[in-house]
Amino acid sequence: MKVYQTNELKNIALVGGAKSGKTTLAEAMLFEGGVIKRRGSVDDKNAVSDYREIELDRQASVFSTVLYAEYNGFKINMIDTPGFDDFIGEVTAALKVSDTAVMLINSQNGVEVGTEITWRQIAALEKPAMFLVNQLEHEKANFDETLRQLKAQFGGKTVVAQYPVNAGIGFDTVVDVLKMKMYKFPEDGGKPEVSDIPDGEKDKADEYRNELIEAAAESDEALMEAFFENGSLSDEELARGINQGIATRTMFPVMCASAKNNQGVGRFMEAVTENLPGPKEVTPEKDTEGNELSFDDSKDTVAFVFKTAVEPHLGELSFFRVYEGSIAESDDLINSDSDSKERLSQLFIVAGKNRQKVEKVMPGDIAATIKLKDTKTNHTLTGPKNQGVKVAPIVFPDPKHRFAVKAKNTSDEEKLGTVLREMNSIDPTLLFEQSKELKQMILSGQGEMHLNVAKWMLENIHKVEIEFFSPKIPYRETITKNAKSTYRHKKQSGGAGQFGEVYMMIEPYEEGKPNQTEFPVRKQEEHDLDWGGKLVFNNCIVGGAIDARFMPAILKGVMEKMEEGPLTGSYARDIVVNIYDGKMHPVDSNEISFKLAGRNAFREAFKNAGPKIMEPIYDVEVMVPEEKMGDVMTDLQGRRAIIMGMDSEGNYQRIRAKVPLAEMNRYSTSLSSLTSGRATYGMKFAEYQQVPMDIQEQLLKAYEEEQKEEE
Repeated sequence: MKVYQTNELKNIALVGGAKSGKTTLAEAMLFEGGVIKRRGSVDDKNAVSDYREIELDRQASVFSTVLYAEYNGFKINMIDTPGFDDFIGEVTAALKVSDTAVMLINSQNGVEVGTEITWRQIAALEKPAMFLVNQLEHEKANFDETLRQLKAQFGGKTVVAQYPVNAGIGFDTVVDVLKMKMYKFPEDGGKPEVSDIPDGEKDKADEYRNELIEAAAESDEALMEAFFENGSLSDEELARGINQGIATRTMFPVMCASAKNNQGVGRFMEAVTENLPGPKEVTPEKDTEGNELSFDDSKDTVAFVFKTAVEPHLGELSFFRVYEGSIAESDDLINSDSDSKERLSQLFIVAGKNRQKVEKVMPGDIAATIKLKDTKTNHTLTGPKNQGVKVAPIVFPDPKHRFAVKAKNTSDEEKLGTVLREMNSIDPTLLFEQSKELKQMILSGQGEMHLNVAKWMLENIHKVEIEFFSPKIPYRETITKNAKSTYRHKKQSGGAGQFGEVYMMIEPYEEGKPNQTEFPVRKQEEHDLDWGGKLVFNNCIVGGAIDARFMPAILKGVMEKMEEGPLTGSYARDIVVNIYDGKMHPVDSNEISFKLAGRNAFREAFKNAGPKIMEPIYDVEVMVPEEKMGDVMTDLQGRRAIIMGMDSEGNYQRIRAKVPLAEMNRYSTSLSSLTSGRATYGMKFAEYQQVPMDIQEQLLKAYEEEQKEEE
């Protein structure tokens, strides 16, 4: 395959809500670009982009797919992304390495919550963007309403580059404001008939053209002066202004298509090559030190791995983008993250599962290689002169849904952990941990659909049968008042015995307040606990009642009980422990004796110190259509949520609330049901708060029953 230079490359991410037609558009672009000879479809399960078994089973994209097409002397790299919010990590990675986001809009539904979610990422990354209104052949297509919503949501930067003449059944004609021509497409797609704009459409086309000229003029001071001086722009000035306006995000053009019928796709690809920015025309990517990466082929290599996949009969496939220098087959590079050397033995240009070897990859291009030893997603590969340079990593969203998971067959437990590690390397938003605290393996992701897909892959691809169940809640235990206890550990069984007696007072720890006043402190130790909060351990012994050498054993006993709190077995925190008296035996006292005495003294004191259970509280943000806000608010209040505020954002409301984690189980499913899939949410840990007394009683009772069952 031809080696494309940086100025011959265009990199786009196809993004948008579910069912907006991204995969169908990609298929038509592959056909128009000559990569495939016949167009497949999602319904027929033969689309190039959705080729994985899980995608064929669900008839929807689950992973992003890297594709390319050659058109108009350019190589267009495109990344087809999933539309469901559960797979937002794939979109995040695709946007990272693309120069322009092409946002598909379903002309039946207009601006959807998926559009909003993705747009926030586009804006955060400052990516140029354009809109492609798709599915104009559908009987419910409504371009004018879709355009109204786009302008309402994204403002005056949204400008019409094309509009349909006959949206709906029989759609085949658009007016192209960029070319000021009318395009009539054959029923099955292909080369359009181009003609002058008819008189009946002239006024409308001129109005949109003037908006386009004004937007183009705003992209550059010199063009603005020319516009004020002449009242318009020349064709050359307009072309420059459009290109610059898109690149600098002062303009978001709207184009039209029926990807299903391949109508308008060729013209769209022409606009991609003529109007969308290339690698050197956008805001430069930076390394972790803030230095700009220049796409200069004379410099030493810097390449960034943005995606990892495992392909049958091939193994691990690493997708990368070159930011500086170039990469040739069999080049040796250095992984800046693992400090290991990697040989790129083969280079591929990829279109779904179809791979074509290429000898060299220039800066700005996207390619793949296989079987790298220590290189994963978010790693940087460099030449020796750039060793240590790291491209700023992809920031993936925090998880918001979790299940406890275990293998149905206990002999598969080790395999389950191995497979989940492999799945995490492919999908960094799929997280798992073996929780020592909860004594469960916790699998976390972006939603219930995300985790159900993981379950499908575990069972169908990796042949590990698993079951999901509700995860335990990481409660915390603490105290509200002072309490004293005495405990004597005594054991005599022939020979040396065991003896240790501890007098203890415990108190609540509060940041910035004195720990205690009743006993003089000889030595104080302050411990930051791994699970949050503090333990302050005070040695208040006078007169040698307990040797200092036994104090670490007492502390160890206290810590053991704090790791398995007296109330529910949860971690205890924020406690001051004072050891103020005790007794020892000249022969029988030893470390184990005082560890057990300390452990049991702490347990007894804790139960008399006004113990309380703390629960994790999360900050939750819900984006919901205005008409569904009441239902969502009612549901949140039923989950013990405290509403912190609401903000309007276009046709959506953003609800901010604090919600106990215990009430968020399966929330993604409930929210989808309440809003017909039109709402989304995010959540992040905020703090621990005391549970209501009725819930504390329920938790205590449940723990007692659990302990009885174990006995």
